[in-house]
Amino acid sequence: MLLEQAAELLKADVISYRSNLQREIDAACGSDLMSDVLAFAKEKKMLITGLVNPQVIRTAEMLDIFSIVFVRGKRPTPDMVALAEEKHMTLLSTEYTMYYACGVLFENGIGRDE
Repeated sequence: MLLEQAAELLKADVISYRSNLQREIDAACGSDLMSDVLAFAKEKKMLITGLVNPQVIRTAEMLDIFSIVFVRGKRPTPDMVALAEEKHMTLLSTEYTMYYACGVLFENGIGRDE
């Protein structure tokens, strides 16, 4: 699935780096604990979180994650947006809860091993 399609499914606002919208997403990780994100061994391309601080961008950078979805209507700070742009990461914001956002993506094939 393209990141653009995932954004549509999540009814998400695209906040930064629109150039990634045509990239494929086949795996995601949902967590507010960056230690759990680091421990998640499978290659990821999307992080779904309610945590809004620069550490989220830094953690994603370490794992080559190119898209971050902030749930529950949370929005990144201007400093986070600037850092994401510098790192070529797309930031999205959705009103959905993490549980619902993960469920919608899973239902539509993200992370399924079929």
